[in-house]
Amino acid sequence: MTINEKKVSNKDLKISNWELDFYSRPIIEKNGKKRWELIISSSKNFETEEIFLWNKICPANEVNSIWLTRALNEALIDAESEGWANPLKIRFWRASMKSIIKKSIENTGIEALVSRRTYELFERIEFLEKEVYPLENGYVRGVLAPTFTSSTLNDPKPLPEAVRGDALTISEIAVGELKLAQNWPIEFGDIFPIQNSIKNENLVPGLRLFSKNRSLALAAWFSSLEPVKLLIKQNQLILEASEDDKWLVTDLQEKDAKELNDKFTQAKKDSYGYQFISIQSTPFVEKFAGFWILKDVELIS
Repeated sequence: MTINEKKVSNKDLKISNWELDFYSRPIIEKNGKKRWELIISSSKNFETEEIFLWNKICPANEVNSIWLTRALNEALIDAESEGWANPLKIRFWRASMKSIIKKSIENTGIEALVSRRTYELFERIEFLEKEVYPLENGYVRGVLAPTFTSSTLNDPKPLPEAVRGDALTISEIAVGELKLAQNWPIEFGDIFPIQNSIKNENLVPGLRLFSKNRSLALAAWFSSLEPVKLLIKQNQLILEASEDDKWLVTDLQEKDAKELNDKFTQAKKDSYGYQFISIQSTPFVEKFAGFWILKDVELIS
């Protein structure tokens, strides 16, 4: 049976964007070269409970956009045979491979997006590095294939005045409420299912922003940021976004910063790293101009 004969109707196709990494792995092959591997994961969403996973080893002498384009087209064919629609976007964050990855994705006609909102991919890489690679011949314990870590050299930039809103609060939402986010009225944002095993009463920490007259404009600007995670460092609340951006959301009172950071960090641990950002016109409207679920992957790795 051909691929075309296996196609299902559009209404039955599973839909998700993809997350991609193309880099060396902690394996030395028989020829003495580091293993290079393409790793793909679909993003978790409310459309389907399934995740598309795909790996392919690349010969060390073929690490280029020609090989990667060919491999991507192969992955798209395999995904289609499993009932997946082509992704609209493919996210990646590997800065040293940006040129090759971006060109290869665009060669397939799909939008390439530099972003660390690749939470499923991070978990997939962590699984491979902990459970699979150490069992293979040629495994080398070390940092041949580092995953993303925050750049401590990149100082946070203050949020532009126009998008600071009228007020902000550091708040919490119960996991049980966040599991229902797909039913909320949201104009801009990015949400995905919360892990079912987390207790509904656990609290997810986050940032609430309010702007009476410019909430939609504020939400649209935040949407372009690709927000990744929130953290408190010294007396500053910082938003990490996109590839390696850091934004200073607000300065905190020094006397409150440590207590707030301890509470914020514990809440993230209790909620498996989940966080949120919400944008509303006022605290009293039951509608979100913007809402994002975030995840602090480094905290749980």
